[in-house]
Amino acid sequence: MIIILRHIASILLGFSSGLVTAGAVFAFITVIGVIPRLAQKTNTINNVKTYETAIMLGGILGTLTGVFQFHLPIGTIPVVILSLSTGIFFGCLAMALAEVLNVIPILMRRGRIERGMFFFVLAIAIGKSVGSLLYFLLSGFFEH
Repeated sequence: MIIILRHIASILLGFSSGLVTAGAVFAFITVIGVIPRLAQKTNTINNVKTYETAIMLGGILGTLTGVFQFHLPIGTIPVVILSLSTGIFFGCLAMALAEVLNVIPILMRRGRIERGMFFFVLAIAIGKSVGSLLYFLLSGFFEH
């Protein structure tokens, strides 16, 4: 009987912790305004509800695959597309956070950089992409 109560308590604690964490992540995304800003930049402001729904469903599906560790037999190409989509999302999230905190304008002003903002942002994106590729492609190479 005590073991059953422990399992129930563990389930409730894990579920409530997950709800709090998910709520915090979605609140963070909402506060920094990733979705409206992305829709504004891409001239797709009419699709904000679609973006929000896709992010919510992606979070739910990602959580379910992490918790229950099931695999969808979808093939290599859809996995590549999903991986690129995830990378694009996290890149947009990082850039939105940098924009909200005015990191890039402050860095440009302190570095006395007057032109070339496009190349600066492009260099950050390429550096992040190359670093991620090296990490994921070579991480198994160095293990013994």
